[in-house]
Amino acid sequence: MSLTEYKRKRNFRKTSEPEANGQAAHGHSFVIQKHTASHLHYDFRLELDGTLKSWAVPKGPSLNPTVKSLAVHVEDHPLSYANFEGTIPQGQYGGGTVMVWDRGTWDPEGDSVKDYKRGKLSFVLHGKKLSGRWSLVRMSGKAGEDGKNWLLIKSDDSSANKKKNILTTEPNSVLSGRDMDEIAAAKDHVWQSNGKSQKTKAKAKSKPATRVARNGKPSTVNPSMLTDAKKKLQPAEFKPQLATLGTSVPTGDNWLHEMKFDGYRILAFFEQGQIRLVTRNGNDWTRKFPTLGKALAQLPIQTVILDGEVVSLDSDGRPDFQQLQNLLKRGDDKEIVYYIFDAPYYGGYSLQKTPLIERKELLAQLFKNLGDNSIIRYSDHIAGQGSSVLDNACQLGMEGIVSKQTQSGYSEARSSAWIKSKCTKRQEFVIGGYTKPTGSRVGFGSLLLGYYENGKLIYAGRVGTGFNATSLRQIHKELKKIKTENSPFEHQLEAAQARGATWVEPVLVAEVEFTEWTDDGLLRHPSFQGLREDKPAKQIVREKAQPLKKKQAATKRSRPRSQPTEDDARVAGVVITHPGRVVYPEQGLTELDLAQYYESVGDRILPYVADRPLTLVRCPQGRKGQCFYQKHLNDSLPDALRGVVANEDEEEYVVLDDVAGLVSLVQMGVLEIHPWGSRAESLEKPDQIVFDLDPGPGIVWKQVIEAARAIRKRISSVKLESFVRTSGGKGLHVVIPLKPGSTWEKVKQFAKTMALDMQKDDPALYIATASKAKRNKKIFIDYLRNSRGATSVACYSTRARAGAPVAMPLRWEELGKLKSPDQYTVENSLRRLSTLKTDPWDGFFQLKQTLR
Repeated sequence: MSLTEYKRKRNFRKTSEPEANGQAAHGHSFVIQKHTASHLHYDFRLELDGTLKSWAVPKGPSLNPTVKSLAVHVEDHPLSYANFEGTIPQGQYGGGTVMVWDRGTWDPEGDSVKDYKRGKLSFVLHGKKLSGRWSLVRMSGKAGEDGKNWLLIKSDDSSANKKKNILTTEPNSVLSGRDMDEIAAAKDHVWQSNGKSQKTKAKAKSKPATRVARNGKPSTVNPSMLTDAKKKLQPAEFKPQLATLGTSVPTGDNWLHEMKFDGYRILAFFEQGQIRLVTRNGNDWTRKFPTLGKALAQLPIQTVILDGEVVSLDSDGRPDFQQLQNLLKRGDDKEIVYYIFDAPYYGGYSLQKTPLIERKELLAQLFKNLGDNSIIRYSDHIAGQGSSVLDNACQLGMEGIVSKQTQSGYSEARSSAWIKSKCTKRQEFVIGGYTKPTGSRVGFGSLLLGYYENGKLIYAGRVGTGFNATSLRQIHKELKKIKTENSPFEHQLEAAQARGATWVEPVLVAEVEFTEWTDDGLLRHPSFQGLREDKPAKQIVREKAQPLKKKQAATKRSRPRSQPTEDDARVAGVVITHPGRVVYPEQGLTELDLAQYYESVGDRILPYVADRPLTLVRCPQGRKGQCFYQKHLNDSLPDALRGVVANEDEEEYVVLDDVAGLVSLVQMGVLEIHPWGSRAESLEKPDQIVFDLDPGPGIVWKQVIEAARAIRKRISSVKLESFVRTSGGKGLHVVIPLKPGSTWEKVKQFAKTMALDMQKDDPALYIATASKAKRNKKIFIDYLRNSRGATSVACYSTRARAGAPVAMPLRWEELGKLKSPDQYTVENSLRRLSTLKTDPWDGFFQLKQTLR
């Protein structure tokens, strides 16, 4: 089918549904919409080949694998239909109430396009409510109604349930939490093809809140009429939503763009006639802004939380942070301006689920009569044209812009629904020392800067420009109060960097503008902008730009993921100090995501890594940052790790024992775990042999699979069993479990002989020497992994590679279906494991094999 039938059935001058514009295929999303038209049914839609393939399921999906639910194939729908929750006008095709009952992604089993045409689709769902393996099968004969009638069938797997009726236990929307009656009652939200809501007249009985009108008298703004507004007591404490630093400006009409203000973020609380002004970190700054407090108190508003930025404007109307700081030092707030850009609470209603564009419309009405000279101003926006907006902002000398999704709610966290784009790079740094002034300069020469990483202060360079005589004296006065004998930086600075330095306690925070980071992690062309008093030094980390995700529309991610702040998170009892730090930028995976992955696979991975010396690949700034190997224990490592002396040098190797130790590795920035082939209690007795099949240039994947099977056959010929896993890199690992007893030399000699025999039998395909120059069109059988102290990646360990791949154990029977060595990733491994009835390496540790 195409969208021709969809268009034919609808009059888009009357219906509010989206028009069928051409759309390219995005991926594999699915949505199930609960629909009351002539009768209640469920519309099951799978994204395939650029449209939503759709089936009407009269009785809805069932978790019972013995139930075969009728699914009537209907016309294809456009991809934008997946966001449709609201009402279709009566008298139009499908007129009635529509709910987004479930949505997520689906993984096809096989060639989905061909299987769809053949009439049998098998797939795995990853939704909010439905998961596991399902099938859609076209009925034949008269019952098939010329191909219209299909059957939706749940497979008998771990997500099946013969007793639970999910339609009754989870009846509400995954999009808004509303039931069908609430959606039907929201007549002010008839869905439009342009994504905006169609307003109807407010009910006369609704009690209005107040706003400022043109004549200066209160007028009406009714928060209850806003989409998804919930009557709720206003909280006394509240955290502002934070923006994510982006690498490019979001495009499309579903984004609006605001100027990025260079000032102090302030939440204004209106409570029972009192005004409180609070910083982003919860500090009460009401006394710092008495003039602003009085101006806000004149507004005819009873209860509200306003979100905005306090700035000081220069003669050209641009925010000047250092000028603002000088005003505050003098205790003068008469020349400041408070730009308001959001209101998460208003008039006794929580607006956190209300679309941003409606919250902005509310603010525009409240403050449109205040005038351009008022200390309180509404922060306007431009819809779409993101790149042009940023270019203009930079030409005007602004710091940058903040882009926001028009339909997004308000989250008390750092969110990818708000993206900040800067004209120049700028962030806060901790001051760890200063140098002596030269020539006629007063105070100091430059400030030594750093940022925190895993609780340690990392040196980031020095800044010596951006000061005037006044700021040099004032800052030097503060520095002298906190002088200390020792450097606060984690690593000893080079002689040139530390020459003439006076160290200080790392408590002062400076805002610095710079052009870029150098390859060795230092600032290029930094310029001092001012001291920050609203951010604790311990919270200062290196900001990392995040690329926009491919599906960065108003929809949520297919796999639910929290949007953590830079505040601490706790996983398996371990504090993750930077949960929001992105470690795999392609997927936007954070340290918290990685910690939760390892917690989930803890029981599976521990047998392969616990009580073994480890070599770790650490990437503190994520996989695209600088990575390095670590195998020795030192004082900076977490308490959940211990050491074992493995060599005559008496240096201790890192060892872990439990999930807490595993998660501690994530806190350290570890992206790969490589264990020894023996346990700490018996280091000289290896318990496994590993063959790493490493394909050279010109080798196709099928040849690697055949190589694994060939080496398995050779191993079987000497009465040994072997297991296979993906490496997460380029090849496969074939592993032989052993009863501890053989020496390292004997194990290595066995592996070497096996590899040389493979090379001798087929020298055109196999090579057993490490020379890369000789590997063209050959598979290197790496037996060197079996030397004492050598390591190989652990089962279930992540790799520091694009895509967040995982080394995944397989059954030999699965090898033929494997598409690549990096097929399994952090994002799909848990789904795979949840569908397995037995461990792929079942019996690995029970085998008591010995070398003869």
